[in-house]
Amino acid sequence: MLKIHQIFILKFLLLFGTALFITSVISYIALKNIIIEHNKNHLKHAIEFMKMGLENVDNLDDYAVKVHKNTSLRVTIISESGAVLGESSADKKEMDNHSSRFEVMQSNIEDYGDITRYSDTVGADFLYVAKRVSYKNERIYIRLSMSLAQIMYDFYSLWVKLFFVFTGIFIVAAYTSKKMSQKVVYDIAQITNYLDEVSNKNYKAVIKTKYFYEFLQISLLLKNLVKKLSKNEKKKIKNMAKLRLVNKQRNDILSALSHEFKNPVASIIGYAQTIQEDSDMPQSIRSKFLSKISSNGEKISKMLDRLALSVKLENGDLTINKSKFDLKQLCSEVASNLASKYKDREIVVQVDELMLFSDKTMLELVLINLVDNALKYSRGNVIIEFKEKKISVKDSGIGIKEEHLEKITSKFYRVDKNSWDNSMGLGLAMVKYILKALDSSLEIKSEFGKGSIFSFSIKSMLKS
Repeated sequence: MLKIHQIFILKFLLLFGTALFITSVISYIALKNIIIEHNKNHLKHAIEFMKMGLENVDNLDDYAVKVHKNTSLRVTIISESGAVLGESSADKKEMDNHSSRFEVMQSNIEDYGDITRYSDTVGADFLYVAKRVSYKNERIYIRLSMSLAQIMYDFYSLWVKLFFVFTGIFIVAAYTSKKMSQKVVYDIAQITNYLDEVSNKNYKAVIKTKYFYEFLQISLLLKNLVKKLSKNEKKKIKNMAKLRLVNKQRNDILSALSHEFKNPVASIIGYAQTIQEDSDMPQSIRSKFLSKISSNGEKISKMLDRLALSVKLENGDLTINKSKFDLKQLCSEVASNLASKYKDREIVVQVDELMLFSDKTMLELVLINLVDNALKYSRGNVIIEFKEKKISVKDSGIGIKEEHLEKITSKFYRVDKNSWDNSMGLGLAMVKYILKALDSSLEIKSEFGKGSIFSFSIKSMLKS
């Protein structure tokens, strides 16, 4: 299979050669006809000059020879019957009757008769022109002819020169097409090398086409395409990283679930087996064991509910049910509920009475998670504060390192990978999703070793 530059050269040379050949043939025919036509006119003018001096001529043979000497033209004077009356270049006695000659017969119909043919008498190609004239009250024919041998020789000499000129032009065209082909090859090589680099994911490769506008346009389109490929590759890498993180997080959550479910399930099984095996167990102890089974079952149920809620929030499937409620009362209820869990800790509520219009259950879940986290990771008091249309939960605990601040709201992310509890790393992720659904957002300020402040705006909740 030929390459594009080879096809380009062959097609170009074939087209150019064909055009040159056709031009040469047309030029040959046209030039030959022009030369013959020019000489016909020359002979006609010569006949007119002979006609003007013919009345003073007594000897037609001498007149024919005289004209031949002055013009180098062959002169033949023919009678109306076809007999040769005068001849400049041959013996008229040996010449045939000329009445049947084409140029003679044509001159009876038209002003002049002419033909080009081979002369047996002289042995060369001749151009003949004849005209019927009056001579001493008789009709005669003056026929002039000239050899075409020298004319054609001159013509062929000219044509040889033209051939060499055309050959030179063809060589120049071939050289030019070769140079153009090399430029085409260069630009194509640039594009193919660039595509090869891109196929090897070298998106920073350089392409430099410099000869043809069309290849420049292609290179620009390729650059734009590669930019998109590069962006897609980066997105792919980023998504793969996210996918690996999600897989890791899922593995972590499976481990967490296994760990977290292990204790309550083990407790349920242990208490249930003890009840089954000891039929004489006192009612008070049986009731206590059943209460333990129930509380562990509730613990598992809450863990599953929290996980399901997180998934709903992430998928945007949660329905917000708004109602009017008092902010201070809600904060006090959250503090009271958690106080029973953390009996040795104090939760300070610094919130004034304020009516909100939002989803009370969702907002309660946010506050429970924030306060529960604060209690879990600190030793001192936890403060619920309302200031400048923001609710803040403050603690004086261990704080959060800067590298963890942007990650702690991610699903399944935990600062301490070896410390799992019922939150399963879902608490702050749920808070983030709930606040987004409530047209708010979580703000975190923390200083490692000094404590943290988790806050969110309630501007959107003041509307009714």
